[in-house]
Amino acid sequence: MASSSDSDDNSVSTFSSSLVFNIVVAAVIFVGFCILRPRFKRVYAPRTYAVGKEKRSPAIGSWPLAWIPAVLKVSDDKIIERVGLDTYMFLRYMRSMFVIFVVLSFLSLVTILPVNITGGGGATELNRLTIANVPSESTKLWVHIVFFMVFVAWVLRNIFVELQVYTRLRIWWLTNPSHTGKVGASTIMVTTLPPALVDSDDRLRATFDLFPGGVRQVIVNRNCSELEEAVEERDALAASLEKQLTSYAAKCEKLYKKATKKGGEYKAPKRPTMRESKIPLRGPKLDAFEFLSTKIGELNRRIAELGGDPTQFNRQSSAFVFFNKQAAAHMAAQTVLDYKPFSMNLVSLDVNPDDIIWSNLNLNPYDRRIRGYVSLAATVGLVFVWTLMTGALTTLVGVKNLRKIPGLEHMSDSKFFGLFTGIVPAVVLAIVMALLPIILRLLLRLEGTPRVSEVNLRLLNRYFFFQVWNVYLITIFTSSIFSIATDGLKDPGSIISLIPDKVPGSSTPILTYILLLAFTGAAKEILQIVRLALRYIMPLLFAKTPRKICGAETPAQFDWATSIPTHSLIFLMGFSYSFIAPIVNCFAAVYFGLYYLVYRYQFLYVYNDANWVTGGLSFPKSVKQTMVGVYISEVYMLLMMVAKLANNDNINANAILRIIFPALILLLTIFAHIYINDAYMPIINYLPVRGAVEIEENPKIASTFPDVTGDGDLSSDTLDTDSISGAERTMRRRFYAAYGSLVPKRLIDYVLNKLPRLLDPSSRASDADAESLHAGPPRLPTITGASPAGSANGFVPMPTAQHYNAGAEIRPTSDNTNIMSIDSQAKPSTLYPPMINESADQPDAPSIHSITSATELRQRRNPTMLSVNSATQRQSRYSMADTGPLVTSGDNALAEAFSNPALRAKATTCIWVPLDNCGLCNELYANVQNWGAGTVRVVTDGTWIDEKGHVRADVEFDPDDTDFIKPAMRADSLHKSG
Repeated sequence: MASSSDSDDNSVSTFSSSLVFNIVVAAVIFVGFCILRPRFKRVYAPRTYAVGKEKRSPAIGSWPLAWIPAVLKVSDDKIIERVGLDTYMFLRYMRSMFVIFVVLSFLSLVTILPVNITGGGGATELNRLTIANVPSESTKLWVHIVFFMVFVAWVLRNIFVELQVYTRLRIWWLTNPSHTGKVGASTIMVTTLPPALVDSDDRLRATFDLFPGGVRQVIVNRNCSELEEAVEERDALAASLEKQLTSYAAKCEKLYKKATKKGGEYKAPKRPTMRESKIPLRGPKLDAFEFLSTKIGELNRRIAELGGDPTQFNRQSSAFVFFNKQAAAHMAAQTVLDYKPFSMNLVSLDVNPDDIIWSNLNLNPYDRRIRGYVSLAATVGLVFVWTLMTGALTTLVGVKNLRKIPGLEHMSDSKFFGLFTGIVPAVVLAIVMALLPIILRLLLRLEGTPRVSEVNLRLLNRYFFFQVWNVYLITIFTSSIFSIATDGLKDPGSIISLIPDKVPGSSTPILTYILLLAFTGAAKEILQIVRLALRYIMPLLFAKTPRKICGAETPAQFDWATSIPTHSLIFLMGFSYSFIAPIVNCFAAVYFGLYYLVYRYQFLYVYNDANWVTGGLSFPKSVKQTMVGVYISEVYMLLMMVAKLANNDNINANAILRIIFPALILLLTIFAHIYINDAYMPIINYLPVRGAVEIEENPKIASTFPDVTGDGDLSSDTLDTDSISGAERTMRRRFYAAYGSLVPKRLIDYVLNKLPRLLDPSSRASDADAESLHAGPPRLPTITGASPAGSANGFVPMPTAQHYNAGAEIRPTSDNTNIMSIDSQAKPSTLYPPMINESADQPDAPSIHSITSATELRQRRNPTMLSVNSATQRQSRYSMADTGPLVTSGDNALAEAFSNPALRAKATTCIWVPLDNCGLCNELYANVQNWGAGTVRVVTDGTWIDEKGHVRADVEFDPDDTDFIKPAMRADSLHKSG
């Protein structure tokens, strides 16, 4: 029986305070977002311009709530096209959880909740709404058991349907031309190669030539640590030089204006100095500009020397194998490749060079295993440390437990303490848990995990385990365990009988945690308050160079490894208490509903996760985590019935059956889980051979959005999209994808047959497809004209900021911003080299991120090979067509693309700095280029100093995509730079 004292931590005031606080905060944040969204495009809508045209979302109107219908109208196939299968399956998971808890809320509120309220167990406060108010001998407990069986069946049904959808989409994604057109789709990365294969490309090729289609090329990785160190040092010095030059140019501008205003003579500021020695105050002072430029030039020559002949570096025990057929790569990944222990036992599919952790490719297999054991031991240690820390923190902030501390016995039950116990534990827990992923990622890297995506996928499991153990089992139940232990010491025989009364009392911490994440968490996610603040604080306080200013504008990336386990934890919390405290279901439904809406907007308009491309492999892990929630919930039900039996003085067949049925539910769930593992998991990771054959016979299958609810052969999954019937079938498949997991397919067909206008493609023209999809990014001014003849000694004066802005309108990219863009309304100029014409009439040039050059690596490194081509169209840094190395790339291009980043680094350095408006730094910049011995170029395009002396930058300008001009020193400079 629950006593009145038990309700201190479970009072209505605690719950209501938390509810009101979170709703008010969330409402304020959402209103703020609706007001700020149209005004700050670079924070709230970068995907309307900062991605490739085919992946852009249409601009949304300025009406505050216009974003809601805009994101809900986008069809499933368009979501996959724009943001990928990983994001689409994540959104489906969030929607499935929302639908699950909406149904659970309805069923539990009309069945279990009335039973709890009228149970007559004598519970008070919120405990009246829980199973604690139902006496142990009451037959009303059968209501909980029966409807819990319905709950489990409903969840398992959704899991089966979503897995069926995913397997269809996974095969479609693997064979879609947008994926198979990339070399990575038919490439594997093999580590722990035996020495015989490391030393011989022919033997390595022969090993994999057994697979269908044979091998196109093999590339053995090389150990170029010396080159890596030179590149890292060069880049660090270049960043320092950029910072020094930018500060000096701004200072020159300020002093010149001050002198002009007072009518005095301009005196150049003193140039910065530095010491060559890393030991403070040791060595003579040197001119910083000359020293850094000279040192960068020396390192560039060293990089060119080391990287000119990659064969001088020792081979590593890892290689890339490029197959002619995609199916061959998937076969090789499933095959035992060697007869020696641990040899070639780590194979990675769908390889992306930007995803590789190059330092982990040459680990000895035994070293890798030892690291794994150490990492596992460290993880267990972290579990123990975090258990003590989180348990102590959350226990101490409970009012009832605080009263047990000497001196706090007379603490009052004021509304302040209700707010304190309702909010502080959840906030403290969220802060502590935010530190954990950083440590876990480091441990997984130290294990020797070869790819960043694999680190994140493995972190999904570890972080979820931490969440379940520390947040759920320890933190949430700390108060219950503390109370049971305290009362149990007085009467040890009553410990079991205390469980039915004390455990339901933990529903309040669960409610407050879900409330915090549902309202405040979802609102904070969409407001992007940190990025909004950094959007202005970074340029003002930290971003002192154009490059860093643009870095502050980089589109946000979604943290998959920590977000997915958090949502799985909320499912666990909600479902495990679905029959104990039915009100939890309602707030879980609100949580998933709000996050689903928020994430649809974030992924379509904000997040850019070009490097997270796994084909939805995070979804099976979400399913496994969901099954963990189901198992824990069933164990709760079983233990609750056992505890009720222990409290029942009249043990009869009815009470025993209440234990047998939960045990049967658990057993049937185990069988269902075994079926899932046997039926779906094998066809998720790899391309089925039969599917590959059918698609090779009829490639149109891979280009057609599949019937995700169908169970027929792939060969029958084609349609003529050019015909009326084909267009209607396409629309029908969109309805299947959107609603097939919610209602039977026959019901969808019935509704569509009764309402045929829904199948008319023109009736859905209001979808984002019919809008203007590509609102072009701001452009630099278009300046045409002849190149200048230059001075007698060949030096071409660098253009001033007025030249770049001549005839152009400088405008802020959003209100109150110091990041500028320039509207293209320029007049011809004959004084300076022509700017690049970005006319919309010209065809799109290749992305700066795509690699299509077939030039030899050593030729790319030679600084004398750089040429000037002013007719080349300069690309925005946001022309991010996600191509990667294509299957049409030459062998040299593949060797370059899949080589160590240090081998790909150019032996030239771009220094991006602003030019003062009076050209005071012309000679200095020319000297910098000369000191760099022809390997350093100073780029002043796309950045300038405004009237207030602040450095500005066009965030869409890419300084590395400029032509290299080998400088010639000018003797008679117009201005002295000091």
